[in-house]
Amino acid sequence: MKFFADTADTADIRDLADAGLLDGVTTNPSLIHKAGRDFLEVVAEICRIVDGPVSAEVVALDFEGMMREAEIVRKIADNVAVKVPLTIDGLKACKALTDDGTMVNVTLCFSANQALLAAKAGATFISPFVGRHDDIGYPGMDLIADIRTIYDNYAFETEILVASVRNPIHVLEAAKIGADVMTAPPSVIRMLVKHPLTDNGIKAFMADWEKTGQKIG
Repeated sequence: MKFFADTADTADIRDLADAGLLDGVTTNPSLIHKAGRDFLEVVAEICRIVDGPVSAEVVALDFEGMMREAEIVRKIADNVAVKVPLTIDGLKACKALTDDGTMVNVTLCFSANQALLAAKAGATFISPFVGRHDDIGYPGMDLIADIRTIYDNYAFETEILVASVRNPIHVLEAAKIGADVMTAPPSVIRMLVKHPLTDNGIKAFMADWEKTGQKIG
């Protein structure tokens, strides 16, 4: 499963990339606002840090507007994936852009039927939101399982990019289901390394090492 960081914080992105943990990055208007930087500038910097797909979202809601903005966004770098909402106009833009060789991430997916439409429109990635589904009492991972089944049934090449990931359990369940990608805040990715038995083991090893009175080098 590929790991994407859901952030526009370039310091966090560099840190995770240096650890070999990143296959790409997703951004959205809320994350750009949080970063407090120019949209085109920060996306360009992220594209220089990571080699994999970097999702940059258009904000127009009509087809013509999406295409105008996509033309600007996709010129930032070769690894930009234009992000569009799951609407009729978004699907039209998806088809036009993918037909032209541009990666497209169709976002704000909340049903398997929507995911089916995105795949038929040629989306590179579909972004179903699991955390927001959990918030309203619907198991978000059930949605991922349904999409995986449908895509496998028809050999769709669209990659399932699990979004709105809130905790390590979301990551684990997505991997067990067979999602292609998960995108999570850097804080969640860092949680994956933590385990009390690992911490206790390091503490015990260090205590014993100190007793030897030795040094390495």
